[in-house]
Amino acid sequence: MRDKMTTNLPLAGIKVVDFSRVLAGPHCGKTLLDLGADVVKLEPPGGDLSRRAFPNDDGVSGYYAQQNAGKRNLSVDLTVPGATEIALRLCQEADVIVENFRPGALAAFGLDYESVSALNPRVVYASISGYGQHGPWRSRMAYAPTVQAETGLTATTAAHFGKDDLRSDSLSHADVYSGLHAAIAILACLAQRERTGRGQYIDVAMAAVMLSINERVHVELADDDLGDERPILGAVDGPSLTGPGGERFVSPMSLVGSMSFPSYLAAMRRGDLADDPRFLTPELRLQHLDELLEIVQDWILTFGDMATLDAQMDEAKIATGQVRSVREFAESDWSSAWGAVRTVAASSGTKYRIPGRPWHFADSTAPLDDQFVPRQGENNMEILADLGFSREEIADLTRTGAIVASPTAGAAEEPVES
Repeated sequence: MRDKMTTNLPLAGIKVVDFSRVLAGPHCGKTLLDLGADVVKLEPPGGDLSRRAFPNDDGVSGYYAQQNAGKRNLSVDLTVPGATEIALRLCQEADVIVENFRPGALAAFGLDYESVSALNPRVVYASISGYGQHGPWRSRMAYAPTVQAETGLTATTAAHFGKDDLRSDSLSHADVYSGLHAAIAILACLAQRERTGRGQYIDVAMAAVMLSINERVHVELADDDLGDERPILGAVDGPSLTGPGGERFVSPMSLVGSMSFPSYLAAMRRGDLADDPRFLTPELRLQHLDELLEIVQDWILTFGDMATLDAQMDEAKIATGQVRSVREFAESDWSSAWGAVRTVAASSGTKYRIPGRPWHFADSTAPLDDQFVPRQGENNMEILADLGFSREEIADLTRTGAIVASPTAGAAEEPVES
């Protein structure tokens, strides 16, 4: 595997093999790619399921593009003789391997950590699954909405907003957070490898990740003797308000909390409300929240514009955030200055607008406009040549179906993803 990334980004020279599908694993691989790694994505003949998402052009969807632009693509059928040898050669040269199949699925092909690390003891190998590689739930299918339901997010969200509708929201939190936590663990193991010379196996459970990112677990697991204080502990969201020009905005600071309530009084120049019998304690403020919200809203409408209001709120250390669509935010002056959105092209010429890098490094730069969204198997010849396969061997592997350049109808079933 050659080092395609010739930048000075932090992970330049790191080689990643990405066996993963759809979101959690691909997002991990994308994070490593954006940090400078050379990522080769392996796809089965049927392709990554996310290729078929909408909108779609010639087997490339925007969903797929957002997670896989910039990766090199190798399409192999692991059920065909010779294909496993290709994957093993890649793994022998890899610094990092990422996969999100069900536990044990890759062992059938001799591509599990034990098999690969015997050939490449320096490899850092990350497996992402719903409930981990061991334990009573290891074999359960897992997607973001099901893991979010199991770990309390769905119930907590419904209870918080007073709704009986237990559907998940539109974002796959469990997948994205798990991909990021896998990337964090990989970076830690790469740093450890500098000291020890050996790689390591990483077991990432989406369920454990969802618990770890929930900052309100201590409330949910608090002793029953909290009694009436439990609603106060949960009432931490700031209000949704309307600006003087009709703008909808929110503040993360609660009107109820003992630390944030004085900030609102300072912003409004209404110190007298501290002695109002309705607002003396958090419990009372919660009981009279509608009245308090009306006072704040009436004050907001005395301003001539949002900028003047925001300045006075900022003076009192109260942050505000205008409610915008993704498109509105992407077209903001901040987004343009940061480079928060970039455009990538598929081989067909279709262009997709996707997120840029979430970091800027003072001493590291790399262009993003040269990344493209590969068709399935687009880099087969290049990657196999890098691995030392001759043109005759590549032709034979193509003839037998060990490598493919497009989805193959009726292909043998691949391992089931988590």
